[in-house]
Amino acid sequence: MAMDHSKFRGTGVALITPFKKDLSVDHVALEKLLDFNIENGINYFVSLGTTGESATLSAAEKIEVWNFTASIVKKRVPLVAGIGGNNTGEISAQIESIDASLFDAILSVSPYYNKPSQEGIYRHYMQLAARSPLPIILYNVPGRTASNITAETTLRLAAASQKIIGIKEASGNLAQMMQIIKNKPKDFSVISGDDLITLPGISFGMDGVISVVAQAFPKDFSAMVSEALDGNFRPAQKLHYKLFPFMELFFEEGSPPGVKAALNILGLCEETVRLPLTEVSRALYEKIKAAIANDY
Repeated sequence: MAMDHSKFRGTGVALITPFKKDLSVDHVALEKLLDFNIENGINYFVSLGTTGESATLSAAEKIEVWNFTASIVKKRVPLVAGIGGNNTGEISAQIESIDASLFDAILSVSPYYNKPSQEGIYRHYMQLAARSPLPIILYNVPGRTASNITAETTLRLAAASQKIIGIKEASGNLAQMMQIIKNKPKDFSVISGDDLITLPGISFGMDGVISVVAQAFPKDFSAMVSEALDGNFRPAQKLHYKLFPFMELFFEEGSPPGVKAALNILGLCEETVRLPLTEVSRALYEKIKAAIANDY
């Protein structure tokens, strides 16, 4: 089964889910955010990954957000659905039941909390691949899952299934990322899962990023990634350092509260998040506001 990997090259955005003050989904704000990002050059969206607060949305809300997002995007850019968890059977069923016509791929986080062995991780993803109507992008984020997908396991999965087309790598382990890039099949994508290392990651062979920061500053972030992918590192470096304060500020008190504060300052949505997350402190809000006033 031949898969088109090139559509996940460049700047992907890990979308927030905007909420109104009463905690319901804010469709008006979501539409505004999607258009703002497409008009400013992002390459694709991930809907309901970690940044979308998927852990606190009901199954019905998830379907509603996906359907609405797809109806606004209208195939202008590729759309990826975040579907992951630590119950392989349940995740397989969710992936199987998705309306595959709306999406281009699934982003699936490695099982958290259970702390599976590498063999467990391998079998988990092979079951998802066997049942999925769409290509799958692995997501390795040990800081959230308490478990790492090793380079060996990633390469094993890449070789074992054509359905598994790439990995969002957020381990922070540069040697591990280089190991994957050096030994991967030609058409397997390695995508940065960390805004901060996007530029250095591209320099050693990454295909781009799935970014949190980009949805607030899509024009500059997309331009940085595009320049870097073309080998123009001087202009990319300049943009990296313009964005650098936000790469730090947005994660100071956890994500997505940081980016939601920025989007609120930019007039795109409320800063509301659902518990157990909380909005950023007033001190951090003012720091983000000052940084935006300074650069934007």
